[in-house]
Amino acid sequence: MFSKIGRYLYALPFGVFGILHFVNAGQMAGMVPIPGGVFWVYLTGLAMLAACASIVIEWKARLATILLGIMLLIFVLSIHLPAVVGGEMQSSMPNLLKDLALAGGAWFIAGQTDEEITDEI
Repeated sequence: MFSKIGRYLYALPFGVFGILHFVNAGQMAGMVPIPGGVFWVYLTGLAMLAACASIVIEWKARLATILLGIMLLIFVLSIHLPAVVGGEMQSSMPNLLKDLALAGGAWFIAGQTDEEITDEI
């Protein structure tokens, strides 16, 4: 029971984050370290919404959480770490630690997800 509730509580913020990526794409585009800022904001928002749905309905949840963890680690290394090194410690360190913890949680869920559960639906 607790693992199911935990998966839902883990997935829910990604649904919200995904929606916020669409609502605030123009503002977030400036944080993207590669060309095509708004496109990448939309793509990552879509990925977060897809991961949320996948975790909640337990369809391809293992794959979704592996990919989600990779995406979050990319955020840590390409957005938050350079900002911390560049002197934005107070504003960027909490986001670095948040995304690092969320990546670890995603991979933990991936390791706990039975293939049988994902194949049932």
